[in-house]
Amino acid sequence: MKFFIDKRSQRKFFRHPLAVIGLVTLCVLYFVMIFAEFIAPYHYDNSDRGKSYQPPSKLHFVHDGRFAFPPVVYPKSYTFNEVFERVYIEDKSRPSKVTLFAKGDKVKLFGFIPIERHLFGIKGESQDTRIYLLGADAMGRDLFSRIVYGSRVSLTIGFFGVFITCLLGFLIGGAAGYFGGKLDWLLMRFAECFMLVPSFFLMLALRSAFPINLSSVQIYFLIVVIMSLIGWAGFARVIRGMSLSIGQRDFVTAAKASGAGHLRIITRHILPQTMSYAIVSMTLSIPSYILGESALSLIGLGIQDPHASWGNLLSTAMNLSQIQLHPWILLPGIFIFLTVIAFNFVGDGLRDALDPNR
Repeated sequence: MKFFIDKRSQRKFFRHPLAVIGLVTLCVLYFVMIFAEFIAPYHYDNSDRGKSYQPPSKLHFVHDGRFAFPPVVYPKSYTFNEVFERVYIEDKSRPSKVTLFAKGDKVKLFGFIPIERHLFGIKGESQDTRIYLLGADAMGRDLFSRIVYGSRVSLTIGFFGVFITCLLGFLIGGAAGYFGGKLDWLLMRFAECFMLVPSFFLMLALRSAFPINLSSVQIYFLIVVIMSLIGWAGFARVIRGMSLSIGQRDFVTAAKASGAGHLRIITRHILPQTMSYAIVSMTLSIPSYILGESALSLIGLGIQDPHASWGNLLSTAMNLSQIQLHPWILLPGIFIFLTVIAFNFVGDGLRDALDPNR
C-alpha cells in the first residue's frame, strides 16, 4: 500500500509548470506564515490613530540628489482638502533609513521565543515615522503586518477542515460502500440531507446557532467544524462508490477468505486504494475553506477585530467610497486570490501526475 506519491508521479508533477509555480507560491506564503512575528515589522494590533489610512510608504533611493542605500522614508503629516479628506504630505527634511533586522515590537516567535528584531524596519524609529509597506488601515495599523499575521488563520483553517472532512468521508463512505444494503441507503440519505441545502446558507445557519460574542480562537475552531460538516457529504459519496468497486476485487475476496475482520479490510485494503483521489480532492478542497472563512469574517461572523484574518481585513472594502479613496485595502483579496489559484494549480498537477492514463 502506497500512501505517498511515487517517483514517477513526482517527475510528472514537476513537469507541470503551473503546478510548480503554485507549489513555490504556497511555500513562500507558508514560510511567511510560520515566521510571521519576525517578518512583520509591527504587532497586528499596533495602532496609531493619527495615521489612519496612511498610503503605502515610498522607498526613496535618492536623497538630496545622492544615491541612498539602504533606502529612506520620510515622515508624513496630513492636512484636509476641500471635502475634508486627509491628504498626507512627506517631510523630506527628516529622512529615516530602512534597515534589516531592526528593533521593533517585542513579540514571541512561535509563541515562546521572545524577539524584538524584525526582518525590516526604520532605524532609530521615532514616534512620527513608521514604515507602511502596504499602507495603513482605519486605525493606523500596518496592513502588511496584519496580512502576515492574518495568514495564520487563512492558511491553516483549510488543513484542519480537510482533515475532519476526509476522516468523516473515509469512515462513512467506506462503511457504506463495503457493507451496502440498508446501512448504505441510510448513510447516503443522511449525506444527501447536507447536500440538499446550498452550502453558503447552511454555513450561515450553522454559524447563527452559536453566540456572536465568542473569542477568535473559539470562532476559528467553530468555523473548522462548520466547514467540515458542509464538505464531508460529497467526499463520502465518492469514497462510497470507489469502495463498492474495490470491494469486488480479488484481493478483498482473498482477505475475507483468510479471516480478516471488516475493520482491517476497510482500513488496510479498501481505503488505501482511494488515496490518489483523496490527495487530489483534499488539495482542491482547501481553497473552499479559505473562501468560506473569508466570507464569514467579511460579514462579521468570523474572526473578530483586533485579531486578523484575510477575510476581516476586507470588511472595510465593502464600502465603495473607501475603495476609491484607499485602494490598498483590497490587497488582502489579492493574497486570497493567489492562495486559491496556487492550490488549484497544485491540485491540477497532482491529478495529472496520479492519473495512470497520462
